Parts: sequence; structure tokens; C-alpha cells
Amino acid sequence: MENVPGCAEPTLRVSQTHFPVETLGPGRRLGIWSQGCGLACAGCMSRHTWEPSGGASRTVSSLLGLWREALARGADGLTVSGGEPLDQPGALEALLAGAVRARAEAVAPGGPAAGREIDILLYTGYEEEEVEADAARSAAVRHADVLVTGRYRVAEPTALVWRGSANQRMRPRTARGRARYQEHLARTESGPRLQMVEGDGDVRLYGVPRRGELVALERRLRRAGIALTAASWRP
Repeated sequence: MENVPGCAEPTLRVSQTHFPVETLGPGRRLGIWSQGCGLACAGCMSRHTWEPSGGASRTVSSLLGLWREALARGADGLTVSGGEPLDQPGALEALLAGAVRARAEAVAPGGPAAGREIDILLYTGYEEEEVEADAARSAAVRHADVLVTGRYRVAEPTALVWRGSANQRMRPRTARGRARYQEHLARTESGPRLQMVEGDGDVRLYGVPRRGELVALERRLRRAGIALTAASWRP
């Protein structure tokens, strides 16, 4: 967690945000990607999120503003990934605690999402025992309905939905999480698992690719006469 001069509000180093994300949890979701990852898993598609000084510093209140806007626009959930979110546990706890409060306001009678089931999904490369052994990490994850844990292992591909390698575990932590994710715990997916979005001078991919999917995409682009000047999954 960083301290902004003259401001006591917690801030989170963020790579990017996007709404709607449709490949990282059920439905249309607000995605927030933290910046900085000390785990540096081989084969990661998001190497641009590793450097702690990259991205931008965002106040938790500004990110919660995006969440409230997404809720008003019909969001089905919030997904926080990275980078490694638990490398900034204090700011992450503030963000997720605020997200829970904002959700409660939105689903209350008269709210913009009244009566709807909306979940919070958190990705981490840490194993569950590594999370539980650290007080700050444990405090942060208690606000998540579902936690996906484990390093990405490029040599252990999986067809399980919303997971990148076979060792990763999807763990519902609340009644809401169990109700929304129970049917997905063993569900597999055979088709493309990436969402392509045109950015400001770039193309962004959201999701968890199947093994070889990124290489196949590069080949299709080359055949179409499109050359990548930089790819986040390349060293």
C-alpha cells in the first residue's frame, strides 16, 4: 500500500481496469488488475504487470467509484487479478471491504441492483497455506466470495474454466460463492477463453488462455498481415 502525500486514503497500484469482462467469472464483470508481482510465473501472459513501479497508483475510492458505476450498469460481479493482488494486502483489503459495502447498498430494495446475486472473485498465485500463514493476506481475502489460488504452471494445462493450470484451485468462501460457483468447479471449456478489446493504440486480451491459444493467435494475425510490436507474454 502506498501513501499519497497529503492524503491518508489507501491507494492500490493498478495495471488496468475494464468493464465488462466476460471471461473471468460468470456474467459481465468489472475487472481490476493490480500492478506488481514477485512470483513471476514462467509462461505468464501478463508479464507487463510484474514490475511494481509500472501501471498507475489509484485511490481505493476511485476504484470503488468504478465498481458502483458497474453495478448501476448491470455488473454480475467483480474480479480482481494481477499482477499479484496480495502483494498489496492492505490496499486490497480496503478495496474488497468497500466493494462488499457498495454491493450491499446496490442490491438493497430501491438500489440499482436490487435483489440480484453479485459476487467478488479474487485471483492469487499464492497457495492457500501461504495466504493463511500471513495475517495481512488472510485479512484481505476474507472479503472475497471465491478465491482462485496457486502459481501458474505452464507445463500443467487444464480445461477447467477460469483456471490457467491444473494445480490451481477455485475455492468458494461464502454461501454466495458456493451458490454461484458450485456448478463451475469441475466445468471444462473447449473453445477460446479470451476476450479481445481494442484499447487506445493497442489490443487487450482478457481471460485465461488455453495452452497454445496465444501462439495460434499470433499465427492468425501474421496470416492477416498484422505484426505484433509487443506482446505481454513475451520476455
